[in-house]
Amino acid sequence: MNNLQDRPAKGILLRVLSGLLFTGMLVSIKAVSDAVPVGQSVFFRSLFALLPIMVFLVLRHEFPRGLATRRPLGHALRSGLGAAAMFASFATVALLPVAEATLLAQLTPVFMAVGGILLLGERFSLYRAGAIVLALGGMAVLVLPGLSADGADGQLAGYALGALSALLTAGALLTVRRISRTETAASIAFYFILVSSLAGLATLPLGWAALSPSEFGLLVLSGLFGGAAHIAMTLALRYAEASRLAPFEYIALVWPVLADWVLFGIPVSSAFLLALPLMLSGVALAAMEGRRLKWPLRR
Repeated sequence: MNNLQDRPAKGILLRVLSGLLFTGMLVSIKAVSDAVPVGQSVFFRSLFALLPIMVFLVLRHEFPRGLATRRPLGHALRSGLGAAAMFASFATVALLPVAEATLLAQLTPVFMAVGGILLLGERFSLYRAGAIVLALGGMAVLVLPGLSADGADGQLAGYALGALSALLTAGALLTVRRISRTETAASIAFYFILVSSLAGLATLPLGWAALSPSEFGLLVLSGLFGGAAHIAMTLALRYAEASRLAPFEYIALVWPVLADWVLFGIPVSSAFLLALPLMLSGVALAAMEGRRLKWPLRR
């Protein structure tokens, strides 16, 4: 037996931990979003994410040999899409509650299902059709009630940026699917963080904020949380199949709801509660598609 079948409980625990760490990253970014420009946040998040990832690579004996690459253009595309997704994600969390920004990120596997059909020649199925319909229905339920409310323009911009972030992330992950045949996970993670740091640094001429000690500390935490979340997710996918981890997206969304309520005094909205089962059912169907295709091979 391989690790994918041997340790599902370990994979599930790591997936839950990654959701908690990811929430910590977004909470840190939201806490400074009124004072710190998005590009500056991207730079510090990426820079300090290098620390846990480099330690992880050293412990796995993948540094520096694991950084060798035969697909520099593939890395450039993946890293560029990932960096753009990070900019959009941080702009989203500045405009929306953490829970809503996190829910919009769940559109990523649905966009990947569509991208697999359009870009990779994968076949269209009822599973994918159902995933798309449910996700779009959830998106409509989340967005429509806020259109007539005060501050609707900023809210609508947040929803658009959240969907854009999910779309860019899907593009980045589809690129990972292509280049991972020859490239190591270490190189993919390292070059993404390097490009994101440089992209954030490029915004320096636009004006950065003078950081207070607390703001600097929160930006450092965002990087440490983000790097650790990446490691936890990577290990979770090693120990358990993605389809087995999909139901635990529900648990991953508990942390943002609690963070909004306890830290920012933002109660969960009725639109969020109605959109949640629709969008996560779409995610589950997208995951079931992958599991269904693997079943005949196992038999």
